[in-house]
Amino acid sequence: MANGLTYARTTTTPEATKQLAATLAPYLHAGDTVVLNGDLGAGKTQFVQGLAAALGVRGAVTSPTFNILLEYHDGRLPLYHYDLYRLDERWQLEDIDYYSAIDGYGDGVAFVEWAEKFPEDMPYDYLEITITADAEGTRRIVAHSYGKRSRQLLCVWANDSKSRLGKCKL
Repeated sequence: MANGLTYARTTTTPEATKQLAATLAPYLHAGDTVVLNGDLGAGKTQFVQGLAAALGVRGAVTSPTFNILLEYHDGRLPLYHYDLYRLDERWQLEDIDYYSAIDGYGDGVAFVEWAEKFPEDMPYDYLEITITADAEGTRRIVAHSYGKRSRQLLCVWANDSKSRLGKCKL
């Protein structure tokens, strides 16, 4: 995780995870990509739900596991929520217009779950959020920037007093 900033926070409830995500929403711009890492049930979709609500998405936000891609166009920015878990081959990324969403020039923000399945297809610039949960439901949320734009994004998000992110070393 070299060449970037790393911040972290612990949340103890799903609502706190959603509230943390909501603090990121005001700083997102069209073309931003956020990669979400974590085991099944860690809270990745809860994070996106909180962020989507803060963007003004009115509909229910669900896991895109079976759909691969869910799109929400009624918020401040279009939100493209990818879940690459069920994909096996790189060529399948073309079928879901993955590259258009993560190239930094899209009309909305892309959230990508299970991007680590295709490391050679990661965007050049992205914010990586890793969520780990323990048996009691406490979540550790670690954000790391890769690239200039994501570094700027993480800096302003971390400086927002509502995020309560703390700088850390991994």
